[in-house]
Amino acid sequence: MSEILDAAIRSVRTSQTAFCRFITANDVGKTGSHQAGFYIPKCAYGIAFKEACKRGENYDKFVSIKWQNDFTTNSRFIYYGVGSRNEYRLTRFGRGFPFLEDDNVGDLLLLTKQNEEEYNGFVLQTDDDIDDFLSVFNLSPNQLDQLIDASQLAQPELKLQNAFSEFLKLFGGFPTTQEMAAGARNCFNKAYNISEAQICRQPDELLLQWVNAEYDLFKAFEDKVYAPLLKTPFPDVQTFVQSANEILNRRKSRAGKSLEHHLATIFTAAELKFEEQAVTEENKKPDFLFPDGASYHNLLFPAERLVVLGAKTTCKDRWRQVLTEADRVDDKYLFTLQKGISANQLREMQDCHLHLVVPRANISSFPAPYRDSLSNLHDFIGMVREKQTDCFF
Repeated sequence: MSEILDAAIRSVRTSQTAFCRFITANDVGKTGSHQAGFYIPKCAYGIAFKEACKRGENYDKFVSIKWQNDFTTNSRFIYYGVGSRNEYRLTRFGRGFPFLEDDNVGDLLLLTKQNEEEYNGFVLQTDDDIDDFLSVFNLSPNQLDQLIDASQLAQPELKLQNAFSEFLKLFGGFPTTQEMAAGARNCFNKAYNISEAQICRQPDELLLQWVNAEYDLFKAFEDKVYAPLLKTPFPDVQTFVQSANEILNRRKSRAGKSLEHHLATIFTAAELKFEEQAVTEENKKPDFLFPDGASYHNLLFPAERLVVLGAKTTCKDRWRQVLTEADRVDDKYLFTLQKGISANQLREMQDCHLHLVVPRANISSFPAPYRDSLSNLHDFIGMVREKQTDCFF
C-alpha cells in the first residue's frame, strides 16, 4: 500500500464526511465547456455546504485544502445558480496545481472534510491504489460521484433486499466468485423482471446494475460472515492484521473476476461463440477469445474473424497486458469500467491497436476528440456477431 493511499484511507476514516469521483475531461477543460475546476454532483453538496443551494443565486465557501499530505491551496467551493446554470464546483488552486492536466483524466479525486474550513485532498493515480481504495470502502466504480457514507448510498428496492435475504440463507460462508456474481444477477433480474431479450437490448445498462447489485450482496455476506469475528477480541495484533488482509484480499479478488462473469452471461444471452481463458502463445490466457481456442490455433481459420477482449475494472496501467495475449490478432479490445482516461493514453492505445469498450453511460467522461473511437458493449457485441455470421465451427 502506497503512502498516499494509506494517508487517503486514514483521512476518510477521521473526516466529518468524504467524497470521491473519477476526474473527467470536463474537469481539466478538455471538453470545450470552458468550466473551471472539479465538478461536484448535486447529491454530494454536503461536502461543501450544510444545505442544498437554491436556484437563482450563487453561493461560495473558501477553504484550505492540503493535497497529498504535501502542499496547501486556498480554494473555493462555489454553487452557480444564476441563469441557466445549476452546478457545484471546486475552484481556485493557484498556479502550478498538478492535478488539472490531461494525464489526470481517469485519476480518482478524493476530498475529506476535517472541519468547516480545513480539508484534505488526494488524487490516486495508479490502478492498484484506486482498486485498493475501492476495496477498503467496498465501493463499486459505478457508485462514486457521491459522499462516502453508507447512509447516502442508494438502498436496494424491497424486492431485491428480500431476494438477497433468501440467497444469504443458502450459504454458511462466502460463495465462490462465480456463485456470487450469478446470485446477484438472478436476484436483480427477479426483482426487476429482467428477460433474456432485455439483456440483449440493454447490455450496457444491465451490466452496471449487476455490478452494483453484487457489491450490495457482497456487503451483506460480509456482515453475516464476519459478525462473530467482530464480537470476539483479537488475541494479538498479528491475528488482527491477518484477518484484515483476508477481508481486503477477498474484496479485490471478487471484484476482478465478477466483471468477467457478468460479461460472459451477456455474451451467452447474445448467442455469441466464445471461450474464457483460452490458451494462446506461451501459455497466455486472454479473458475472452471469440470464437474459441481451437479456431485460434487452426491456421486455416481467418485471423480477421478472431476477436480478443480483455476485461479490467480499471485500466490506467494494466491496458498494456492485453497487447501480448494473442499474436494472431493485431487489433485487440479491452472492456473497462474506468470513467475517463487521458488523451495521451488513448492516443497510445490507438497506436498499439487497442480499442476500448466501455459502458454507454461512461463515454461522456472521456475526452471529446476520442469518444467516437470508443465502443459501447452493445456495439461490440454487434461487431462480434457480424464476424461470426456465416462461420462454421
